Amino acid sequence: MMYNSILDVIGNTPLVRVDLGTPPQIYAKLEYLNPGGSIKDRSAQYMIEQAEKDGRLKKGGTIIEASSGNQGISASLIGAAKGYKVLITVSDKVSIEKRTTLGAYGAEVITCPATMLLTDPQSYHSRATAIHKATPNSIMLNQYFNPENTESHYRFLGPELWQQTKGTITHFIAGAGSCGTVSGVGRYLHEQNPNIRIIGVDSVNSYRTTNGHPAPYVLEGMGVDYDTPLLNKQAVDEFSNVKDTDAIAMLKHLARTQGILVGPASGGVAAAAAEYTKNLSPEDVVVLLFGDSGRAYLTKNFY
Repeated sequence: MMYNSILDVIGNTPLVRVDLGTPPQIYAKLEYLNPGGSIKDRSAQYMIEQAEKDGRLKKGGTIIEASSGNQGISASLIGAAKGYKVLITVSDKVSIEKRTTLGAYGAEVITCPATMLLTDPQSYHSRATAIHKATPNSIMLNQYFNPENTESHYRFLGPELWQQTKGTITHFIAGAGSCGTVSGVGRYLHEQNPNIRIIGVDSVNSYRTTNGHPAPYVLEGMGVDYDTPLLNKQAVDEFSNVKDTDAIAMLKHLARTQGILVGPASGGVAAAAAEYTKNLSPEDVVVLLFGDSGRAYLTKNFY
C-alpha cells in the first residue's frame, strides 16, 4: 500500500504466536513495528492531534514531554512530520540509543538525574513541567497525567485486539507505567466481554508495589512510580510483579529461541505471562503487549 505520510502507518500492528511452554494460545502484539518503534506512537499522535483540534497547539509551537524515551521519540517523530519544535526531558537511566534517536529527529534533549519519585523537583517530569510553564506557545503532552493517554488506547488499540482475535481474546497482559494502556484497553475489552482478564505487569520495586517505598530497578518503560490518576481499577483486574533478573532472562530466551528482540518491559510482560498462564487451558487466547524493540537497549548489555 502507498501512504501520504509516515503518520498514516501508525497502528494496525500484527499479532504473532509466542511459545512460552504453557497451555494457552499466546500471541504478542508487536507494537515495536510502529514507525517510531513503540506503542507510544499511538498516544503521542492522539494527544498532539487533540491539542491541534482544540487550539492549544498552534503553528510554530513547541511540544514538550517528560519521557522514559519512547513517548519522547514518538513526539519527536510526529513533531518533525508536522513542523513543530520538540523538547524532551529524560532520566539518565534512559538508554543511549533512545537519547540518540531523539536527537536524530531534531528534538532538544535534556537529561535529568534518576529519582525515586516522579514528584521530586529534580525529576525529568518536574523539569519538563517547569520548562513548559516558561515557554510561550508550548504544550506538555504529560503522558503520566493526561487522560488522552488512556483514551487513545480505548479508541484504537482495544478495538484492534478485539477485531484481530475475532472476539476470542480471554486475557490481556501489558506493562504498567502510567497505566494508560492497560486501563484503556481493559475498559474497551470489558465492554465487549466482562469475563476477559486484564493483567498489568509492574516491577517488584515500584512505588505501587512497595506501597510508596520504591527501590531502584533497571526496567525502562514499566513501573508504577506514583499515584497515577490513569489507573482504572475497574478496567485492570490484577497486577503481576516481576524482578529485573526474570525480565532480562526472558529477553534472551525470546531473541534466541523465537527471533523476537524486544525491550526490557516486554521481557517483564513475557516473564509474568510464563508464570501466569501455567494453569490456563488450551482454549484460552492470551495477548501480550510487546511495546518496543530490543534495538533501543543494545548498549545496556541485557542480551
